Amino acid sequence: MLQSDDIASLLRENRQRWELLELVESLNLRQGSIGAGFVRNFVWDALHGRASDCRDDDIDVLYFDDKNLDPALDEAFENWLRQAAPEYQWSVKNQARMHLRNGDSPYCSVADAMRYWPETATAVAAQRSGSDCRILAPFTLNDLCSMILRPASSLPHKREAFRTRVQRKGWLERWPLVRVVERSA
Repeated sequence: MLQSDDIASLLRENRQRWELLELVESLNLRQGSIGAGFVRNFVWDALHGRASDCRDDDIDVLYFDDKNLDPALDEAFENWLRQAAPEYQWSVKNQARMHLRNGDSPYCSVADAMRYWPETATAVAAQRSGSDCRILAPFTLNDLCSMILRPASSLPHKREAFRTRVQRKGWLERWPLVRVVERSA
């Protein structure tokens, strides 16, 4: 099974993703990282033995700044990234603010915010610092590397969001080896 170091090495070896991580690093965002499909899709493509290109997927940039919750700051970072790499679909979100949208208690970090995401395998992010790459995975990498889609919460509204996403995103068609495993109520 892949470990954090293995995924970090794969990201370093993938010129496209490594350069995108460098762009995000250059913004000097507190806990700046790229998460969600950026890592999940890359790993699942590798486990399915296919090349991976993130031009068709959102590039979800995460950071945590509890001193400035203004959404205009996210927009400014997105605009800068769109200028620097216009062929990508950038989405920048300050995780210190996302609890308001999601109806959760306030988050205390990027990793803490990811604990509230709909699926465990999606709650993974990569942070670049020079030649180092750190993988954040609050639910571990087991589901991601075992190609399991599992809801991160047993709360009914979170489980429903999970089911909706599995159906809407077409993950099972794109990655036929992925299995859905729901927790019992």
